[in-house]
Amino acid sequence: MSLRINDTAPNFTAETTQGAIDFHEWIGDGWAILFSHPKDFTPVCTTELGYMARLEPEFRKRNCRIIGLSVDPVTSHGKWAADIEETQGSKVTYPMIGDPELKVAKLYDMLPADAGVTSEGRTAANNATVRTVFVIGPDKKIKLMLVYPMSTGRNFDEVLRVLDSIQLTAVHKVATPVNWKHGEDVIILPAVSDDEAKQKYPDGWKAPKPYLRIVPQPK
Repeated sequence: MSLRINDTAPNFTAETTQGAIDFHEWIGDGWAILFSHPKDFTPVCTTELGYMARLEPEFRKRNCRIIGLSVDPVTSHGKWAADIEETQGSKVTYPMIGDPELKVAKLYDMLPADAGVTSEGRTAANNATVRTVFVIGPDKKIKLMLVYPMSTGRNFDEVLRVLDSIQLTAVHKVATPVNWKHGEDVIILPAVSDDEAKQKYPDGWKAPKPYLRIVPQPK
């Protein structure tokens, strides 16, 4: 099953470090970030989980829940969480999914169907493709997918920036330009006519080209 942006995020039930969940019910009417890891006790992922623990209050402000996944049992996650807190200085308070049968990894197309049915005996190298970030909206649709190699730590400040953009553009008929950050100018969508834009932006806009109409970020 190949996933794309705007596909419905596959639902599943799973054990986590905070108990059993139904994924769609757990998301509720807010946003969610599912980010996956190829193995517990891996160095790059240890730094990532710690950083996300520090960022969690920022995601919470945006009505966005965080959940991690690693291709190991929940009992292993608990031991790893202690290492993360010790080495990164932040306690992981969000849930981590146990996926020892590789069900979620396969469901989200992070491992092939013939990858087997157990995490036992598998190494991080075997699971190298389980390194994806999914941003999921209240409609349970996938809004973003980022896939990283094992050797490169993920930029979760970028994920936060993208979430700001996705949430803004879900409400207003605008797009965000390159390297945009919250509070900066945005672009009026091409589908919005000039007449419609004048109603929304009576003070006008900058237009270095007719198709490039730049306005302050809507409040």
